Amino acid sequence: MVTSGLIGSIAQGAGPQGLAVNAASIAAAAQKGDNWLSHGRSYDEQRFSPLSQINQSNVGQLGLAWYADMDTARGQEATPLVIDGVIYTTTAWSKAKAYDALSGKLLWQYDPKVPGETAVKACCDVVNRGMGAWGNKLFLGTLDGRLIALDRETGKVLWSKVTVDQSKPYTITGAPRVINGLVIIGNGGAEMGVRGFVAAYDANTGKQVWKFYTVPDAPGKNAPEYLRRAEATWKGEYWKLGGGGTVWDSMAYDEKLDLLYIGVGNGSPWNQAYRSPGGGDNLYLSSIVAVRPKTGEYVWHFQETPGETWDFTATQHIVLADLMIKGQKRKVLMHAPKNGFFYVVDRETGQFISGKNFVPVNWASGLDPVSGRPIEIPEARYDKTGKFAFVTPGAGGAHSWHPMAWDPKQNLMFIPAQIAGFPYMPEEGWKSAKYGFNNGLNQGAAALPADEAARAAAKAATKGALIAWDPLTQSERWRVDYPGPSNGGLLATAGDLLFQGTAKGEFLAYSTKDGKKLWSFGAQTGVIAAPVTFTVKGQQYVAVMAGWGGIWPLATGALAWNSGPMQNTSRLLVFKLGGKGKLPAAPAMTLAPLDPPPATASAEVVAKGAYTFGRFCGTCHGDAAIGGGVLPDLRRSAALHSAETWSAIVHDGALKDRGMIAWGTQLSREEIEAVRAYVIKRAHEDKALGNK
Repeated sequence: MVTSGLIGSIAQGAGPQGLAVNAASIAAAAQKGDNWLSHGRSYDEQRFSPLSQINQSNVGQLGLAWYADMDTARGQEATPLVIDGVIYTTTAWSKAKAYDALSGKLLWQYDPKVPGETAVKACCDVVNRGMGAWGNKLFLGTLDGRLIALDRETGKVLWSKVTVDQSKPYTITGAPRVINGLVIIGNGGAEMGVRGFVAAYDANTGKQVWKFYTVPDAPGKNAPEYLRRAEATWKGEYWKLGGGGTVWDSMAYDEKLDLLYIGVGNGSPWNQAYRSPGGGDNLYLSSIVAVRPKTGEYVWHFQETPGETWDFTATQHIVLADLMIKGQKRKVLMHAPKNGFFYVVDRETGQFISGKNFVPVNWASGLDPVSGRPIEIPEARYDKTGKFAFVTPGAGGAHSWHPMAWDPKQNLMFIPAQIAGFPYMPEEGWKSAKYGFNNGLNQGAAALPADEAARAAAKAATKGALIAWDPLTQSERWRVDYPGPSNGGLLATAGDLLFQGTAKGEFLAYSTKDGKKLWSFGAQTGVIAAPVTFTVKGQQYVAVMAGWGGIWPLATGALAWNSGPMQNTSRLLVFKLGGKGKLPAAPAMTLAPLDPPPATASAEVVAKGAYTFGRFCGTCHGDAAIGGGVLPDLRRSAALHSAETWSAIVHDGALKDRGMIAWGTQLSREEIEAVRAYVIKRAHEDKALGNK
């Protein structure tokens, strides 16, 4: 089977890729389905393919055509592009690869050599969601904030542009969109403390054409009228903390209206009491904003969570469609963001049409039927009460970045939903830090206790679901329940099939009509990316990136397991009818035993270590120091036995090239030793529970 070659290698005899990607070819591909030319297949981001060669009558014959192993054992979230029989994909650490879609032969690969220490700037793993294409170029955003143009035939760099202030904790994980020769890219970093924006670059030269900020600067510095209007909705000295509002993922484009729709992220910090003391709607956080793609001119906005304080981003997948509503054909935008409500909005004007919660919600009792503004439950606003609040959905979202899929035949939206709450504990006297999450919460106060009953209850309350949602009636048509969250993105086809991977390690095909499972494949690892489909020489294929990672296994540890720990085995999997390929035997999931040194630190030192771990370490190494299977489980680390080794790694940065920075610039050796004492205590607690 196919495996990776040397970085920069070019396959001999690989001919030029003839199709020039442009507005006409993207429009044609949207109807025909042979290629996959844009992130959501078509500009409307429906992720519906007209191909039906693979259908309900024969999907049981689907088999592995070939696979390619990746060299990045972290989360794989990319949606590949497929152009003229070549698959172009990205991997973790912002690498790019090209494969012959028929044979699986590696044609070229490119490594932008992102510095390992950049990982500390990424909230949710060192992932990348794919490339954009225009002409004979490909465009890639890198974790350290570069936008790079590659020659499609060779993978050679044509130009590279730094798009962010690299002294600040900006990242890029999302896929660029390319509209009429402009490459449009956003960024991430709101959890760390940055000011969000989206920008457009000339596809030929890399020159910046426009830049659109999503939150205001300091008073008196906001020249555009839309930012002056936003300024009035903020309080205090918000600009000193960044404000947030990063556009880290979703965009969609209406060619006829010539409107680009961007999803804006959360506030920075989350806790509005620090970000904007005194409240305010804080435009344009958690909003859909429509702009002119040629100029970046503001047109309209619809804010889903005014004054957001729960990490309720609006960066989730945006889908455009035309619907008959009350006897009138409406151009609509559909959205299922983190806050748990499904929105139907007029995409010409931004007018709210309808909305209803698609998962259980306890922070709002509903939406105002005219404005769409949420009717909040006062107790959920921990920023105002100053008290602990357990809110559903939580910061993980009712729906995160995992793409939805639309079936225009049935007028059904398929949503990869999550059902999980989050404990919000405000921290008195909180101060921002250079590295790590800056959210204004006490992140260690609500760690899972060393109690099997409490953990079992938390796991039982943390679920996933595949929901078929009717936007006309705002009701559920059918659903498939999963034992855990973070299941994969979706692909719907004219063969009445819906494809999805799961955190449990399956790749599945369902009937779009009733959710019946029709086919499954054991992927040996969690599948969270969205699949694509295409044809080569008249035969239909389905492809998906597999590889467990992202925020759930990193930050939630045991809650991400549910069905047991899952390891990362990163691959590109390609299927066809009659495929006879097989994966090698899955390696055994082995965990080092819990064998900690004696616990000798005082309760005071352990408590200090618990706070520091929760604030700076838990987002990568798991709640309560329980690893999620991707990064090291520190309870099992040999470094626990040596204060000197621990300090060399954590304080001095001995493993910085692997993503573990030198925390000595922010934490003292005493604080770092207290973290070791806390992890030792945690290891003893779990060993006493019978965990090995």
